[in-house]
Amino acid sequence: MHILVVNWQDRQNPLAGGAELHLHEVFGRIARGGHEVDLLCSGFEGGAVRPTIDDIAVHRVGRRFSFPLHARRYFDRHLRARAYDVLVEDLNKVPLFTPRWGARRVVALVHHLFGETVFREAPVPVAAAVWLLERPLGRAYEHVPFQAVSESSADDLVRRGIARDRIRVIYNGVDLDRLTPDPGARTPHPTLVYLGRLRRYKNVSTLIRALGLVSRPDVTLEIAGTGPDRERLERLVRSLDLTPRVRFLGFISEENKLSLLRRSWATLLASPKEGWGISNLEAAACGTPVIAADAPGVRESVRDGETGFLVRPNTPRAFAAAIERLCADPGLVTEMGAAGRRFAEYFTWDRAARDTIADLQAIITGER
Repeated sequence: MHILVVNWQDRQNPLAGGAELHLHEVFGRIARGGHEVDLLCSGFEGGAVRPTIDDIAVHRVGRRFSFPLHARRYFDRHLRARAYDVLVEDLNKVPLFTPRWGARRVVALVHHLFGETVFREAPVPVAAAVWLLERPLGRAYEHVPFQAVSESSADDLVRRGIARDRIRVIYNGVDLDRLTPDPGARTPHPTLVYLGRLRRYKNVSTLIRALGLVSRPDVTLEIAGTGPDRERLERLVRSLDLTPRVRFLGFISEENKLSLLRRSWATLLASPKEGWGISNLEAAACGTPVIAADAPGVRESVRDGETGFLVRPNTPRAFAAAIERLCADPGLVTEMGAAGRRFAEYFTWDRAARDTIADLQAIITGER
């Protein structure tokens, strides 16, 4: 099978996130399984134009904001003649409306759609443009098969006019061989961690405010990741007099991420909407509980009361109460961590890749 994946970024892009991790973990395995996989995505400063990454032939055109202006033209000039069996649009930013490109078959892969949450992140004119571009999905992709990474994302698509029988839910995976528990690494005092991008819609400010409500002064928060919201978050930490209890780690390597997850008592996620919450499964694989907002997508990667706690979104006091409860009982941390590892063991990238290629083959043969 010859597959073209269209995504805004590849995993080497400095702005890459969960969607790019998913792309390379799944389609890299598909490529290594004997299928030809090409990726059309945006370029970035210092990035090679035609690299091969994870056995995927990458075509970088334009930049982050100009990619939509270049992608269709590049496809017409350089890729259309390759007669791909299927074009997979990784629909995790604004839609590129690839069903209009004239490819033989198109499949839309959805992590999550922004909806009104985009207004938390972008200036009003940009947010309005993204919101408006998502509105015609039901018409523009009406006859296109979809793959979604969670039931929440599938439900969101149905609300936008996509028939439920056109959607196949294929859950994300996690690297269970590399991400493993080490109970002896956990810090003697309660250490909490946020791991992800520092963007407004991730709602990291709720976590900082929650820490300010926690009565125990020995509870600390480590924030790993980069993004445009860091300066604002640092100001918030100073204004709440939490500087001794909050550390901004910036970008961390995969090795340091493993160490961070293992030594933490819990990871925190306050985002009001996610496609799935890969970071929650990474924590669970390391035997670390999760405290997260009870939000679409997120609630499928945390079993409330078993692998962690789901709390009311946008409510620092609710997060603080869950933090107090967990940090008061080291035995509960161990118990939830063990349950998290058992839960994570179902979600492998090998399974995600097998399910993805099987679904694409069913689409190509007309069985779906």
